[in-house]
Amino acid sequence: MMPRLVGRVKRLPPPEQLRSLDLAPRHLSMLSLLLLDGPLTVSQLAGMLGVAPTTVSLIVSDLSRKGILVRREDDADRRRRIVDISPESRPAIAEWLSPGAQAWRRALAPLSPAQQRTFVDTLLRYEAAVSGPAQTAPGRD
Repeated sequence: MMPRLVGRVKRLPPPEQLRSLDLAPRHLSMLSLLLLDGPLTVSQLAGMLGVAPTTVSLIVSDLSRKGILVRREDDADRRRRIVDISPESRPAIAEWLSPGAQAWRRALAPLSPAQQRTFVDTLLRYEAAVSGPAQTAPGRD
């Protein structure tokens, strides 16, 4: 089931405005976080994506050059930079990614908060298992 779900998400065509920008799955994850959670720092994005801040900085720079993201100073700490989707790109990104978020909300709505937490925890354990060191099948070297 997971490969089918991932395959469907990867096949969602971006809106016309974004097609020429050569967006990759790593961009989709970051854009989803910014769309759903709002403006974030590079460190926050790195933690949520499970990658190094330098990786996030490179992706943010790439998407900023393309006009998709904007960076601004944090009003509370001028040393920090806040990353957000540019106002010009937000409608196209919302059109592209909102159906997936709405589908998750519909799928999780019948579950109690405890059941939702179990589901999310299970996905996190799956992700950790997939990301962990490769396991050799018994009897194989």
